[in-house]
Amino acid sequence: MNDAGENLPKRPNPTDEFVGGRVRMRRKMLGLSQEKLGEQLGVTFQQVQKYEKGTNRIGASRLQALARTLDVPISFFFPEATGESVPVGGMAEGQSPGFIMDFVASSEGLELTRAFARIKDGKVRRKIIDLVRSIADNDSSE
Repeated sequence: MNDAGENLPKRPNPTDEFVGGRVRMRRKMLGLSQEKLGEQLGVTFQQVQKYEKGTNRIGASRLQALARTLDVPISFFFPEATGESVPVGGMAEGQSPGFIMDFVASSEGLELTRAFARIKDGKVRRKIIDLVRSIADNDSSE
């Protein structure tokens, strides 16, 4: 038996990465730094980083504290449990959930999300989605 592969770094579990990405997204939506979130949880900012990357698993009591601190239900971290669609195999329209969460947590993503959320007219929202989809389709075909 060959032990050559034993020294390879262990890749985080996809579920831990997903939950960590949800933590990061919500933290950024609230405008909290990793340091500030860590203070509120009683952990270091490095620990928050590890949670967000999925390299350290989040225990049940810590997840409960995160949900309380980030003002979300625990189900926020597991949308598939509430019937929200989660991409099979981690892919949705060619993008991984991590990519999407990174975008939503970026300054542009947050700005876009906040502006879009202020639009109350469903027809206007649909037109914006159609416009953005059309631009994206054009951009990817060039």
